[in-house]
Amino acid sequence: MSATLLQSAASGLRIALFAALMLGPLTALGFAKAEGPVIGKGGAGFVLFVSLQRQSMS
Repeated sequence: MSATLLQSAASGLRIALFAALMLGPLTALGFAKAEGPVIGKGGAGFVLFVSLQRQSMS
């Protein structure tokens, strides 16, 4: 029983390590993209944005 439990734990750790190695870089890339600078809509930039949107609708 102890040997079976030890083999199961070893297999589980291998699977977890493999998943972390495969998903780690993708997670880091997603986090880096999500935390990027966000352009605020205010001032002259906002006025230009709205005017361009209105022109494209007409």
